[in-house]
Amino acid sequence: MEHLTKQSFQEKVFNFEANKDWKFEGELPCIIDFYADWCQPCKIVAPILDELSDEYKGKVNIYKVNTEEETELAAAFGIRSIPSILFCPADGQPQMAQGALPKDTFVQAINDVLLKEK
Repeated sequence: MEHLTKQSFQEKVFNFEANKDWKFEGELPCIIDFYADWCQPCKIVAPILDELSDEYKGKVNIYKVNTEEETELAAAFGIRSIPSILFCPADGQPQMAQGALPKDTFVQAINDVLLKEK
């Protein structure tokens, strides 16, 4: 699971300085976990994302953004509560979810939003 900086985020997800409208830069749909080290619910989500990263390898990329280190990135997305999870399909608009989601909610969102499997 890769930790994104502002620069790698702009290359792999969305270049928010060059584009006003959402334009996904990645090849695979992705999940971005906006977190902080001191956040207890974030620690609950982390092992779930590790599992999903293995289970959906080659289908979905999972990234993490440390909101303490990447304040500009967090501000660009208006992150006020963490964990905030951004689901980015290859086509279409991203969807943001807040809080420590259970694994089955992630799986459902991956299938419905990212992979659009019926």
